[in-house]
Amino acid sequence: MTYRALSVGRVVELAARAGLGVVEWGADVHAPPGDTSALGEVRATTAAGGLSTCSYGSYWCAGRDDLSAFAETAAAATALDARRIRVWAGTEGSAGAQDRPSVVAALREAAQFAAGHGLQVALEFHPGTLADTADSTVRLLDEVGHDALSTYWQPPVNEPDAVALAGLRTVRDRVSAVHMFSWWPGWHRLPLTGRESLWREALALVGPVDLLLEFVPDDDPALLVGEARTLRTWLS
Repeated sequence: MTYRALSVGRVVELAARAGLGVVEWGADVHAPPGDTSALGEVRATTAAGGLSTCSYGSYWCAGRDDLSAFAETAAAATALDARRIRVWAGTEGSAGAQDRPSVVAALREAAQFAAGHGLQVALEFHPGTLADTADSTVRLLDEVGHDALSTYWQPPVNEPDAVALAGLRTVRDRVSAVHMFSWWPGWHRLPLTGRESLWREALALVGPVDLLLEFVPDDDPALLVGEARTLRTWLS
């Protein structure tokens, strides 16, 4: 997801050089659903680089897209040998959302389908969806009520460390992956060390989940090795 402008081969090369172990391929550019040839090439290139695909970054949106579209997404995840599909929880934020029942029903249907095909589903933790706050996300997961559904987490834009971490404590037991980036203030991209205190505490809270480096400053490929080194230092 971080390097949409680069080829699959170049992304794998960079990730391997940085000592990373997994990659999340996105459905929008590198691994479009339904493109059997492209999906096969991505899977082969990933394996050749010594990496595995931990998840498929889809743009399937519960309450907007139907189950047939999810089935195609699930087939793409399987073709990539990914074990998890990242999805979107509707098209409205949780404050006053009108589409919650349809989103809940669609997510339950998707989770049931995924489980039947040996896959997991996870929510993108993102503004403009029902997974826009920790409280709404936990409520949504409870309403869906399926073990195949979890959530991602990332620090909400422009939330101070203490507020972001309080949200993480609320949702921590339901998190399967973390998108790691340091934006502050607002949308200003910093290296991970720019919010070191946030990330050190967050890593202590979430335990063994997939940690996905996203949004390096300026999308600069030269920065990935250093960002990965920072992450490994914190983990050690």
